[in-house]
Amino acid sequence: MLEGEDRARFEATVLPHLDAAFNLARWLLANRADAQDVTQEAVLRAYRFFHTFRTGNSRAWLLQIVRNSCYTWLQKKDQWEDVEELEEASLPVERYSPESLAVASSERKQLADALERLPPAFREVLVLREIEGCSYKEIAAITGRPLGTVMSSLARARSQLRDALVRPSQVEAHREL
Repeated sequence: MLEGEDRARFEATVLPHLDAAFNLARWLLANRADAQDVTQEAVLRAYRFFHTFRTGNSRAWLLQIVRNSCYTWLQKKDQWEDVEELEEASLPVERYSPESLAVASSERKQLADALERLPPAFREVLVLREIEGCSYKEIAAITGRPLGTVMSSLARARSQLRDALVRPSQVEAHREL
């Protein structure tokens, strides 16, 4: 049992990390009730062995106890899966990470900006073909231009759009050198 000053130090340094301890247990055990039980057991263990903790990162110390308690619990319940032996293909695939969403958003903005800088005649055929999915004949009918003119306008619009998108990255690459 901790007395006086040690008990106060335990309460001040370890108890603020109970939420983190529970979250770790919940993710490792995938069961809220089991996580509560294991967290309680781990905190009691931390309390019993607090005399071994002098200074340092109390959060890391508690989370290590929680992690070890979770793995011990899993071994006792015959639900142990060696994390080292998991195959990458069996892990869930995150469809959209925050990073990929940020990159996609940035790329959409760059594309929209480059598209807006095109002359209206080129922007028109590019939007009709690439965004709206219109055929060359449909674009010719919509714009009142001959089919050959639509095709050449589309080729030049694509070229200008490509240049507008590639040039900024080439400028950035040149600056880094």
